[in-house]
Amino acid sequence: MLRSSNPILSKQDAFTPAAPQYNQNPYNQPQAGYGQYPAPGYPQAPVEPLEGRMTFDDVVTKTALTMGVLIIAAALAWMFVPASLYFPLLIGSGLIGFIVVMIVAFRRKVQPGLVLLYAAIEGIFIGMISKFFETMYSGIVVQAVIGTFAAAAVTLAAYKFFNIRVTPKFQKVVIIATIAFAVACLINFLFALAGINVGLRDGGTGPISLLAVAFSLLGAVLAVLNLVLDFDYIEQGVAMGAPASESWRGAFGLTVTMVWLYIEILRLLSYIRR
Repeated sequence: MLRSSNPILSKQDAFTPAAPQYNQNPYNQPQAGYGQYPAPGYPQAPVEPLEGRMTFDDVVTKTALTMGVLIIAAALAWMFVPASLYFPLLIGSGLIGFIVVMIVAFRRKVQPGLVLLYAAIEGIFIGMISKFFETMYSGIVVQAVIGTFAAAAVTLAAYKFFNIRVTPKFQKVVIIATIAFAVACLINFLFALAGINVGLRDGGTGPISLLAVAFSLLGAVLAVLNLVLDFDYIEQGVAMGAPASESWRGAFGLTVTMVWLYIEILRLLSYIRR
């Protein structure tokens, strides 16, 4: 049984090889079909279609679809949301997106509708935060998009060409650091709502906080390391013959990690531009 340390791809039975379906003939014995008669005394049960196996092409296709929905939602939010709704939609979409992530992560089987719903909600969040930074630093969004896909491409190339192997110790360190980072972000957010700045996120225009720079740099590094876990998990899932439906889980995990990487690169670029 394959397990992943990635919080989004960590279902215990997510990539268990597909089991034989109901009424599958394990011994290749002749069965009654068209032009044949069932054996006397044995009524023929309906044959259910077998679910296919997960492939890299499936993951790529579903990831492209999910990212496409996210980009379209972000573009629509960017173009049509008035300035008076920037902050409410930014906070609302961020919180709802987090809830959807938790729902998808804890479900036994990923529902494509929930994955696409997350992409649409997170697209609104990306559109709002991108618009906010673009108004302060012209051209920063294009730079962040290029930086995000470049970092993902370099990570994938390093994973394949350097034959990176994810060890249990590596998985443990990354997952603990990721959870700690998420908890720190939540604490910072709650303090920010109360009007208290703990220095982990710096969105102002004054002197740059070195703590904020270090925190965003840590976040970008953790996002890249989670991409390595994503690639390893998907590769193992394909090798083990996971059900085709699990391609949605792989696409979902990659999308969540890419969004996280984009946010951290966007913040880092804003510090450099200042």
